Amino acid sequence: MAPASSNSPADDQTAPASAPAKSPGKKQAANGAAIDVGICDKSPLILAGLDKLLTDDRRFNLVLKVTDGEEFLEAARQPNFSLAVIGWQLPTMHAREVLRALSRQASAPKIVIYSGTNDPAAPAETLQLGGAGFVSKRAPPERLLDVLSAVAAGDMVFPFVDIRKMRADPLENLTLRERSLLSALGSGHTNGQLAKDFGVSINTIKFHLRNLFEKLEVRNRAQAIALFLEMKHGSWPSSVGLGGRGAESPGGPRGRKHARPE
Repeated sequence: MAPASSNSPADDQTAPASAPAKSPGKKQAANGAAIDVGICDKSPLILAGLDKLLTDDRRFNLVLKVTDGEEFLEAARQPNFSLAVIGWQLPTMHAREVLRALSRQASAPKIVIYSGTNDPAAPAETLQLGGAGFVSKRAPPERLLDVLSAVAAGDMVFPFVDIRKMRADPLENLTLRERSLLSALGSGHTNGQLAKDFGVSINTIKFHLRNLFEKLEVRNRAQAIALFLEMKHGSWPSSVGLGGRGAESPGGPRGRKHARPE
């Protein structure tokens, strides 16, 4: 059964923590050695479909089949396969965490995300985090094979991605003072506490919060704190510079009055 024919396009099926790895004998492709491939998906149905799809194609040699993100990442640290197909939502570790970990690894396998997620940002995130391709589970199975072949040859294959809308590091344009203010804000400090800690007036704190909200593209304190917690727990590519309140205190007013701090 081909994976694209499943009636459940999204990564929402329940699976055991892991499935046994498969180590078939080496196949010989028409133009040389077959490409060693690993697969990881939380759905047993998808794994079975991918198993058959890759086993039937002489260009590929399936060497790993697991359902758990951590187990896949551990296997990917060994040079057993050069290409992998993984789902977007995996048990114990999301695909973005896998990609982020592999981006720091030399000679990591190329990753193609195979997903039915409805998140429109998923392809852009995959590209931004170092993935080599993205294929929807709604596509014909032949599409996945074509993408794997192209990626193995050195290409990157994605659906249309508007790079202007790719999620950027929200800390990139913050000054050290603004990072310190965000960290203090995330600790639950009131405007009065912030003013005391930074040695300025409450009106100055409000002014700096307006600038901070504008740079983070949030409307209020609650959204800023939510974004801070995302960064603190690693949901964004960079979470450096969030510790403490630093040596600097909020400086002179700058920027437009865009949102009213709460």
